[in-house]
Amino acid sequence: MAKHQEAFMQRFRMDDDGSIQKSSADLESLTSSYRHIVNRNERNEREIRRLRNSVSFQLGLHLTKAIRQPWRLLFLPISFPVFALQLGLRRIGRSPMHEQLSTSRTSSEERNHSIVLFPTNGVGFGHFTRMYAVARALRKKDPSLEIVFFTPMPTLHILYNEQFPTYHIAGRYNHADMTASQWNGLVEDMLHLIFEAHRPKWFMFDGAFPYRGMLNAIAAQPGLEKWWMRRGSVKANKSIPVDSQEFFDGIIIPGEAENIEFDENEHPVSPIQAISVDEAWERGTARSRLAVPDDAKVVYVQLGAGRINDIQSDLQIVLDGLFEHKNVYVVLGESMLGERLPFTHERLRIIRDYPNALYAMGFDASVQAGGYNSYQEMRMFGIPTLFIPNTQTGMDDQIARCRRAETEGWGILSDAKDSDLNNKINQIISMKRQPIPIENGVESVIELLRITNS
Repeated sequence: MAKHQEAFMQRFRMDDDGSIQKSSADLESLTSSYRHIVNRNERNEREIRRLRNSVSFQLGLHLTKAIRQPWRLLFLPISFPVFALQLGLRRIGRSPMHEQLSTSRTSSEERNHSIVLFPTNGVGFGHFTRMYAVARALRKKDPSLEIVFFTPMPTLHILYNEQFPTYHIAGRYNHADMTASQWNGLVEDMLHLIFEAHRPKWFMFDGAFPYRGMLNAIAAQPGLEKWWMRRGSVKANKSIPVDSQEFFDGIIIPGEAENIEFDENEHPVSPIQAISVDEAWERGTARSRLAVPDDAKVVYVQLGAGRINDIQSDLQIVLDGLFEHKNVYVVLGESMLGERLPFTHERLRIIRDYPNALYAMGFDASVQAGGYNSYQEMRMFGIPTLFIPNTQTGMDDQIARCRRAETEGWGILSDAKDSDLNNKINQIISMKRQPIPIENGVESVIELLRITNS
C-alpha cells in the first residue's frame, strides 16, 4: 500500500505544483482519504471472494458452464454430484479451499512492535489461559510490546484489568440462524480491521480448529509472522482442515509428557502456566481469603463448566462423600463460563474467580475433571487429586491425560458413580503433596517468537 500511496502523492504534486506545501492538514486529509478508499476496496474484494466461493455460486457456475458448452451437458449427471461432493469436502476441511485472496496486501515494512493473540473459546479456560500466560510473560519481558487480544471468550474483564487492548466477537452459536460462512466473514473482516489499526509483527492463535475466516485474514498479511498453539492430546478421530498448517510459520505444542513424533514445523514446549508456585498466595493468606480453619482438610473441587454435560449430579455425589469427613472443608470452583451452582453447606465455600491457582497453597487435595490447565496446575503444586474425566469433550482426551497422574503416583482415576468412590476419597485426603518441578513453557514460546524491540 505504501508504494501506491507514494505514487498517488507524487501525482498530486505534479497536478497541483507547489500547493501541497501550503498546509500539512491538506496532506493529512489526502492520506486519510486514500487509506479510506484502499480499505473500502479491500472489503469489497473480500466480499466478492466470499460470494464466489459460496456453495450456491459454485454450483450455479458449474451449471452455467454446462449450458454455455452443451457438450458438458452429457457429463452433467456425473460431474454435478462429484463437484457437489468436492465442495462438501472443502467445507468440512477434508479438501483445500483454493480461495482467491485479496490482491491488496499490507506491506511488511509498515509493521509495528505489536502482537495479536487469538484464544478461541472452548468448554473451559484452556485456550484463554495459555494466551493469558503468554501475554503476561511477554509484557514482563518487553514492556514496550503492544499486546492485543481478539477472542470470542466472554471473560473480557480479566483482560481489561490487565489493560490489554481487547476486541470481542460473540461465538457463532450465540447468534440466531447464523451460518458458518456468515460468522467466518465477520471474523475475517474484524481481523482485517485489527491488522489495519495495529499493524502487528506477530499473530498467535490458540485453538483446536482454525476458523476459515481467520485463515483468510492472516493469508492476506504476508509480512505478519503467524503461529498456532495447540495441544498434543487431541482425540484421534478428530481432524482439522487439511490446509490449515500451510497458513502458519510454526505450530507450538504445549507439553503433555507423552512420547510422540513431531513434524519439522511443530515445536513442543513445556506445559504453559499462568501462575507459578512463587506467585500463588501463601497457605495462611489463601485460607484467610477462603474463610476456612488452619487445621481443616481443604479439598478443591472443579468438574468443569457444565456447558456440554450435566455436572450437578456428579458434584452432589462427590460433595456428599467429602462431607462425611467432619474435618473436611470443600472449596467449589464455579466456572465463569457456566451457571451459578445451587449447593449449600456450612463447610462449603464457592469461588467464582480467575485464576483459581492463586489459592492452590491452601488446598490439601482436589477433585478434578482433568482439563489441561487444572491437570497441569495440580501436578505443579503436587496436590493429591481424584480425577473424574469428562468423556464428552469434542477434542480433549482427558482420560489419557489423567492416567499419567496415576502412573506418577499423585492422582487417582475414577467415576462419580464408582462404587469405590468413598475409598478413593479417603485415599486422596490421606496422601501427601508431591510437587513436580515443571519448566514453564512460556519462556520457550518467547524464544520461538524472537520478540525484540528493534
